Amino acid sequence: QVQLVESGGGLVHPGDSLTLSCAVSGATFDYYAAGWFRQAPGKERELISVISTTDHTYYPDSMKGRFITSRDDAKSTVYLQINSLKFEDTAVYYCAILTGWSIWESDFEYWGQGTQVTVSS
Repeated sequence: QVQLVESGGGLVHPGDSLTLSCAVSGATFDYYAAGWFRQAPGKERELISVISTTDHTYYPDSMKGRFITSRDDAKSTVYLQINSLKFEDTAVYYCAILTGWSIWESDFEYWGQGTQVTVSS
């Protein structure tokens, strides 16, 4: 079955940078666009980025500037680099994949379990 496993989360300090990884198995990753989402305590899950099979990327306006998504199809892995971390970046970060292209959470077909990122001084 298709599995997505996020890694790279943890406790970080404000101003740090962090790279999350999402390893995909059980699917031909080249055929899927991949998205990163996050859910902060008490808040709705929100989109951070989407990357297409041809490396086209999309970031909502609120996420432009500090987030960079990339993919390595040879490793079936998608990455999210977060720079200049802020307290408000504390959240569970999820990756998800879909065939085709979408920026809507409900269109994503497979999801990882999430990785916790906590920003604290």
